[in-house]
Amino acid sequence: MVGAMNDEPITAATIATEIRSALEAADLSTYASLLAPDVTWGAPGDPEPACRNRGQVLAWYSRGRDAGTTARVTEVTVLDDDKILVGLMVKRDGEYAERWQILTVGQVGVADIRGFEDRPSATAFARV
Repeated sequence: MVGAMNDEPITAATIATEIRSALEAADLSTYASLLAPDVTWGAPGDPEPACRNRGQVLAWYSRGRDAGTTARVTEVTVLDDDKILVGLMVKRDGEYAERWQILTVGQVGVADIRGFEDRPSATAFARV
């Protein structure tokens, strides 16, 4: 977990495996430990993202889980020192959809999450 990482600087590479494990297990406690307190989550370019702190992000995941939504991690790729690409196969109401996220890592954990419907859009966003 981020807080347990000695004095090693937090980078995308240092937490990518933990992100995969937490998402695959739907382990919100571990996922919470990887998020900065003021993490934001929203659509790309949205200046007013829907989630603006750790509690709101976790509440969103909890609502989805309680509604029966599940996700299988299909990819976790470190793109830079501070960016992680996460691919998910999401099942909601019996329908499957591929979803992608770019997680930007700050000094105390994941500082920003942006959601995408396809991998090319996600990787293009991460490269800007």
